[in-house]
Amino acid sequence: MKRLWSSKWAVATGSAVTALVVVALMATGVLPVKTEKTTIVREKSAATAAATTTVALTSTNMTPAQIYDKYSAGVVEVLSTFNNVSSMSPYGQRSSSAQALGSGFVVSADGFILTNAHVVSNSGVRAACVKVVFKTQSGHGTATTTVAATVVGVDETSDVALLKVDPAKAPALDLLPLGDSSAVQVGEAVVAIGNPLGYDFSVTSGIVSATNRNLQSPNGSVIPSGIQTDAAINEGNSGGPLIDASGQVIGINEQIASQSGGNQGLGFAVPINTAAGVMEQLRATGKVTYAYLGVQGQTITSDIASALGLKQTQGVLVAGVSDGSPAAKAGIKGGSQQADLQGQPFVVGGDVITAMDGQTLAGMDELGAAIMKHKPGDTVTLTVVSGGKATDVKVTLAARPSGA
Repeated sequence: MKRLWSSKWAVATGSAVTALVVVALMATGVLPVKTEKTTIVREKSAATAAATTTVALTSTNMTPAQIYDKYSAGVVEVLSTFNNVSSMSPYGQRSSSAQALGSGFVVSADGFILTNAHVVSNSGVRAACVKVVFKTQSGHGTATTTVAATVVGVDETSDVALLKVDPAKAPALDLLPLGDSSAVQVGEAVVAIGNPLGYDFSVTSGIVSATNRNLQSPNGSVIPSGIQTDAAINEGNSGGPLIDASGQVIGINEQIASQSGGNQGLGFAVPINTAAGVMEQLRATGKVTYAYLGVQGQTITSDIASALGLKQTQGVLVAGVSDGSPAAKAGIKGGSQQADLQGQPFVVGGDVITAMDGQTLAGMDELGAAIMKHKPGDTVTLTVVSGGKATDVKVTLAARPSGA
C-alpha cells in the first residue's frame, strides 16, 4: 500500500489502492528529498583489513543462494483486502474494495507470522480479509498454497503486525530464526526476501549501509534504531525479512527513501529486537504499551535559535505539557506565546530539553526515539533549561494513554 512519507515510501504494493496518506514529520527526516552524493575513501590498516577478511571468510556465513534455499519457504505473500476505499471517478467520489500485497515470515510452529502494520492496516482501519500464500514444492517443481489468516494485533507506532494461520490448514511451517539487531554492524552482508512489485518470492542481497536510523511510522511516531541497507527493496517487500549472513532475521523491511518511487539503494528495516518485543505484547494482549513523557515540542536548530533569541542552539523547545503527565509532575513547563518564523509557528517561553540520561538531544525526533527505548515505570534524567538555568530533572515515565 503506497504511503508518501517525506522522501520515504512504505513498500507494501497497493497497486490497486490509489489513496495516498501524507504523514507530517515531527522533525527533519532521516534523509532530505535532495541530497548530494560524496564518496569518502579511507585507508584501512593491515590489522583492520586482516580482521575484515577473517569475518568475511568465517564458516558460519551463508551465501544468498544458501539462505534462500533454506529459508524462503518460511517467507509468505500477504494479500489484504480493504473495503470501502474511497476514490475519485468521472462521476465523483465512490467507495470500492481494493487489495494490497506485502510480505511476511513465519516465527512459530503454531502459525504466527510477522509483517508490517501498513500491510494489513490502512490509516488505522484493518483489512477486511487477509490471506497468506506459501511457496511449496510439488512433483512438478514450485507450487503455492493460500491460507486465510487472522490479524492478531496491529501496532502502527512500530509498524509491526502479527498474523496467525491454522497450522493444520497450512503447509509444513518453516520458521525463520530471529537474530539480535543490536549487534548489527555496518558493512555486513544481508539478504531480503519478499514479493517486490508482485514478483513473488524474490531475493536480493547487499550490505548494512547504516544503523541507528530514526524511521517514520504510519502514525507519525519515531521508530528508533532502524537499519539501512542497499539490498534492493521495492513495493511488495514490506513485511519481509532482512536476513544476515548467519541466516538470522535482523529486521523487517519497511520503507525506502526515493526520488523516483523505486529502489535507489536506500532501504530501511524495523530492527528485529523492536519487532520481537512488540510481537510478544501483541501475542499476549493484542495491543502494545509504550512509555510516555507527555510533552509537545519543536526541534531547535542554530538558525531557529538565532531568529527566536534562544541561547540553546539545539534541543527540544517545549511547546506544551499534557495535564497529569510525567512531564507535568516533574515540573516541566510549556510555552505561552506564539512566534512566527517564515510562516511556521513556534510556541516560545517554555523550557528547553537538551539531553536525556546524559545523551545530547538534537531535536524532537531524538527525544521520541529515546523514550521509545524505555518502558512504563522507567525513570529517566532530563537536562532541562528553564529561565536560563540548566538542571537535571528525574522523570518516571508512564504508560502512553490511548490516542496520545
